[in-house]
Amino acid sequence: MSLPEQQRSLESEPGFHDLPPQVQQRYRDQLVRLYNMNPQQRSQMLDRNEQLERMSPPQRQQWRGAVEQWNAMPLPQRRLVGRAILDLREMPPEQRQQVLDSPAMRSQFSDGERSMIGTILTAEPYNPNRNP
Repeated sequence: MSLPEQQRSLESEPGFHDLPPQVQQRYRDQLVRLYNMNPQQRSQMLDRNEQLERMSPPQRQQWRGAVEQWNAMPLPQRRLVGRAILDLREMPPEQRQQVLDSPAMRSQFSDGERSMIGTILTAEPYNPNRNP
């Protein structure tokens, strides 16, 4: 569907207009962002959202807390952690944990940072067919 068609569909969803205006706008903005992504980015985002939906409420809250912690880091450290997340998400989950526990990662990141990375990765399903 075209973006205008998707926007009309969103607006016609039951209960949409019952949401607070700022929530409605957030959904509109997310729709535009999703529409403007390339297919690979869109697929990754949808996979992540599906993974988050499968989590229990406490797990989702823990994930959100880890993302907030990451976003609060100074920019140089946030970039370093972000690069590690991008690299690790291309690995199967058991290999991710081995790398996180490796001496190289222990020397580069604190225990808290490695825990945060692991938590963020819980919403990154492994897709061996994904092109990095």
